[in-house]
Amino acid sequence: MDVVILTGGLGSRLRSLVSDRPKTMASINGRPFLDRVLEHLQGSGFCRFILCAGYMADYISDYYSQSNDSSRELILSREVLPLGTAGAVKNAEPLIHGDSFLVVNGDSFCAADLIAFMNFHQKHASLASIVLAHVEEVASYGTVTRGQGDRIIRFEEKAASGPGWINAGIYLFERDVLSLIPPASASSLEKDVFPRLAGNGLYGFSTREPMIDIGTPERLLTALKAFP
Repeated sequence: MDVVILTGGLGSRLRSLVSDRPKTMASINGRPFLDRVLEHLQGSGFCRFILCAGYMADYISDYYSQSNDSSRELILSREVLPLGTAGAVKNAEPLIHGDSFLVVNGDSFCAADLIAFMNFHQKHASLASIVLAHVEEVASYGTVTRGQGDRIIRFEEKAASGPGWINAGIYLFERDVLSLIPPASASSLEKDVFPRLAGNGLYGFSTREPMIDIGTPERLLTALKAFP
């Protein structure tokens, strides 16, 4: 199964700490954050990765062109203009093999059991499944409401506060999801696609593994402490 990794964000909030590279390549104790994401995915048996890159794409290309890891295949999907999370996935469509594929945010990490996640997706015959992590304060994240049988009935991006389940940035899609995304235009999984799918084939898989993201300087510092 292919893995589409979203690495095209501008990282505007991180410019004070990370200005010479894409935020997914921010150094975490001597290694790019994206290396940590790839390592977890490879440990779960995935080996073909499509890197959706826009801002400073050459930095990512140059770094991984020097890799001698023959156990994986890395393909770059370039964006000429910023396309957002959904637009980036649509842009990569010609490169994606198979009827099901994983999508992962390159600027966040959650050590969820991906084999169990795939089994969950198959069990529910989902059109799309999302890994959900639990946090004490959801205000900075997308919140999720589930109904009966793990079905997601409401998806709200940064619209609540207090403890709850959030989008952990790991998704499993059937290829039919691509038909919901307009080509060659900017669109968002979180704001455009998931709200449309809520109550209609979208399911949430819970994990108690923490979700670590590097979207702000404060969270980047947290990530530095989380990885050796």
